[in-house]
Amino acid sequence: MNVVVTMILTVQMLSAVVMIGLILVQHGKGADMGAAFGSGSSGSLFGASGSANFLSRTTAILASVFFVCTLGLAYFGNLHTSAAPSVLESAPLSVPANSTPAPVPSAPASGAAQIPAK
Repeated sequence: MNVVVTMILTVQMLSAVVMIGLILVQHGKGADMGAAFGSGSSGSLFGASGSANFLSRTTAILASVFFVCTLGLAYFGNLHTSAAPSVLESAPLSVPANSTPAPVPSAPASGAAQIPAK
């Protein structure tokens, strides 16, 4: 099961990094308005309208993969195995009766007692 969680985590991280790159490459809604009046460069690698469809569809697919991986990690993260209890679950709830309390440190001296003697 540890291999499955590692594979899901790897797919999630790769999809997140590629999705960040795709989002940064995409143009905003106002970029097309500037290109229509000649103030911006309208030429791109995928053509005038092909890039919006390709990049937006790829981003949507990667977002779906990221979401499914997140749900898978949440599912596997909530599975409890009885072989390895957590530290908090195995900690004692009370102090044993035969134990001695820790010594309380004394308060530091104040005023003239703090001045070193020559």
